[in-house]
Amino acid sequence: MAGVMAVLALARPFRPGPSCLGRLLRREAGGATCGPWGRGRPGARRGAGGSEVLRKSLQRGLVLSTGSFFVYEVHKLISGFAEVHASFKVEEVLEQADYLYGSGETEKLYWLLVQHKTSDDAELLWRLARASRDLAQLSSTSAEDKRKLTYEAFECAKKALEKNESNSAAHKWYGICLSDVGDFEGIKTKIGNAIIIKEHFQRAIELNPKDATTIHLIGIWCYSFAEMPWYQRKIAATLFATPPTSTFQEALRYFHMAEEADPNFYSKNLLFLGKTYLKLNNKKMALLWLSKAKEYPAHTEEDKQHLTESAVLKMHSPQKFRGSMDEQISTVLLCKNMLYHNKHLQAQ
Repeated sequence: MAGVMAVLALARPFRPGPSCLGRLLRREAGGATCGPWGRGRPGARRGAGGSEVLRKSLQRGLVLSTGSFFVYEVHKLISGFAEVHASFKVEEVLEQADYLYGSGETEKLYWLLVQHKTSDDAELLWRLARASRDLAQLSSTSAEDKRKLTYEAFECAKKALEKNESNSAAHKWYGICLSDVGDFEGIKTKIGNAIIIKEHFQRAIELNPKDATTIHLIGIWCYSFAEMPWYQRKIAATLFATPPTSTFQEALRYFHMAEEADPNFYSKNLLFLGKTYLKLNNKKMALLWLSKAKEYPAHTEEDKQHLTESAVLKMHSPQKFRGSMDEQISTVLLCKNMLYHNKHLQAQ
């Protein structure tokens, strides 16, 4: 505001000086040979009254022009301040959002970001899509709210992508949310969207090759189609000329790529490395990765679910469990405790 006041202070005392106005008056003082000022008499001179009227008109015009110029400059300056303030505000919201996400404050994060759902900022919008989806995934969220939040997340991701096609996270969350929408719209829609989903994940990796989460998601995509039941394959073959397909070997490659990009970054990646090795009948490697998944620090509800599943898979692995009796007993007790904990969460 100090800059604005300075401009206004300069604008108030300003008046056109005699030098600029004098040149205009001198041109008119010699008369005109044609036009409205000298019509009918070549070289005719105006009287004193005409000169005075012209002088005052020119003064008024210059003052108005100068005033308009300064008003325009002040408007630009104020607009600039507003834009800077707005950018600072977005940065502050993003900083708060990232802090809440890192702290696992799902509901607080959602209510912070949903206030800005009309924003045109892609960074803010994809974070809102993520927050909406995370809230939908909570066991405490009702079925009705889950559906509503899933579609809300998809719309936010879609808008983020429209605002910035070069945003890696926007592509990633568009793919995730499109997959979630398919859960509500049936097998035909889900399979039909599968190729689009994979394309967005691949585009996200092109824009950010070190994004381990997106690499992991392509692994999940491959695993899902490799594991697809025979009846779903029949449906896919009937509905689509070339239905999407994949193999467990391809899924395994992506899970390892994700781990190389960011070791131990996600409990689900460790779990699916173990599950994929089980599918490939490599029991030794399966137990290795399932053990890592079981030992992963459980920070979120999802981590706890993955820990439970890995413990159950490890306990029921076809290969003899290479551990002491105490380890086997602790594994069984852990499974029972985690299953009880999950049931308790769902009942709340």
